[in-house]
Amino acid sequence: MIEVANLVKKFRDLVAVDGIRFKVEQGEVLGFLGPNGAGKTTTMRILTGALPASSGDVTIAGFDVFEKPLEVKKRVGYLPEVPPLYEDMDVAAYLIFVARIKGIHRKKIIEECARVARACGLPDVIGRRIGNLSKGFKQRIGLAQALLGDPEVLILDEPTIGLDPNQIVEIRALIKQLAEKHTVILSTHILPEVTQICSRVAIIHRGKIVADAAIEQLTSEDRSLEQTFHELTQQ
Repeated sequence: MIEVANLVKKFRDLVAVDGIRFKVEQGEVLGFLGPNGAGKTTTMRILTGALPASSGDVTIAGFDVFEKPLEVKKRVGYLPEVPPLYEDMDVAAYLIFVARIKGIHRKKIIEECARVARACGLPDVIGRRIGNLSKGFKQRIGLAQALLGDPEVLILDEPTIGLDPNQIVEIRALIKQLAEKHTVILSTHILPEVTQICSRVAIIHRGKIVADAAIEQLTSEDRSLEQTFHELTQQ
């Protein structure tokens, strides 16, 4: 479903992503785990076509991200670290606006917006102005826009950052539900997020993948994921 090979991104003398490679199979939930500044967001932006790579190859659902970007965008739902919201709009108007941008047929727009609103727990706020809602609801709206068009792949960049404990629990539960029907890459620096949601973890440090395995393979009775992560990111 997703294949990344020898991916490099340089910003002048800074190598933000340094020759990484990984695969994500259909239906898999990959936790892209790393400390702040490790290269997570840069990688997510390249995968979605929002940022060009310096070199390397990325294919999603059989399409090259750099040669067929529109085909990739049709198959990817993206929630960036800061949700792309227009806070002066109400929730319904915003979802309709995004649905039109995504090319959803006009006769299906209302039905599709209602579907994602239900999936993300938004019916009670559907007519409210986005700027008046809590950060938790804004994250839900961000997830809803990513789900419009029912994409095969969801790429979620730090989806619970800045939320309070109750909101974190709600968003994680929502992502687990979404993972039942979509291939998911979830980038985070929060270890419990990975253990609660993901089936596999790729640990990135200083732009390099330093581990890539099922969570069970990186833990044992006397070794936690936290210990493994600490050791790999202190080198």
